Amino acid sequence: MGWFTTGAVEDFLAETGPFLRAEPARNTVILSVTDTLRRQPAPARARPGPDQPAFGWWQPGPVSITASMTVPATVAGAFMHTPGHPVVLTAMSRDAASALAAVLVAAGRQVPGVNAEPQAAEAFAAAWRQRTGESAAVHFRTRLFRLGTLSPPDPAPRGTARMAGPRDRDLLIEWSAAFTAEIGDPSGQDHAAAVDDKLSHRGIMIWEAASAPASMAAITRVVTRTARVSSVYTPPALRGRGYAGAATAAATQAAMEAGAAEVVLYTDLANPTSNALYQRLGYRPVEDRLVLSFAPAAPEPP
Repeated sequence: MGWFTTGAVEDFLAETGPFLRAEPARNTVILSVTDTLRRQPAPARARPGPDQPAFGWWQPGPVSITASMTVPATVAGAFMHTPGHPVVLTAMSRDAASALAAVLVAAGRQVPGVNAEPQAAEAFAAAWRQRTGESAAVHFRTRLFRLGTLSPPDPAPRGTARMAGPRDRDLLIEWSAAFTAEIGDPSGQDHAAAVDDKLSHRGIMIWEAASAPASMAAITRVVTRTARVSSVYTPPALRGRGYAGAATAAATQAAMEAGAAEVVLYTDLANPTSNALYQRLGYRPVEDRLVLSFAPAAPEPP
């Protein structure tokens, strides 16, 4: 037993569905991304190419019931890797994370980093460095928050919330690119496709002030009764007026009205302003994650 990998998202979900759905808040990224990929026409690949998404699950080995009887182990970890992005790990043991690094190196995957709970991220990075020579540096530390009771800003800032529509598309693409650059995510992403997907399920809320868009907050589709707020962005010239908090509260309310029993979001722990804001809105911490970036080791001086 050990790691099993596939390029077919349906096969991955068939094997890992119960494991992922047991903790939908903690597994929100994998659940929401695979849901989006599942909706896109793409050939099923039992062996994913290096330029295709890859998925996998960890089964540590059969479990002995008696001296003469064993049963297969259940899934005890899973991963998702979309090219150009860090590999995303669920909760798993250090041994599983280390073994995964070896599997991905052997498969020739180009992995720019890892996103996992701190111990698993460090174990993966150590094994990756041992096999590739690449060093790891902290890209950012994130905290997962889950909504308790929504407390919209009071008083609310000037303006009103509305759901984004096709007429906002160009602006949303521009804001999405700016948001990505600001948080240091990989460049070259297809923001147009991402915006179109969000618009297709009414997944972007705009806070409008003085008859013009002032801030946005995106929401994923509801998967396993869970939705995630993401891409909260206000142009620099409009910050400090409460627009981001109002947009986030409106997006959160929209997610609950769409059927979400749980609404979650991630924050950058280096940004105390956003961490405090989301807690004022009623979000409560769940877990911390570590995102490491890989780079070729610097050559030794002569």
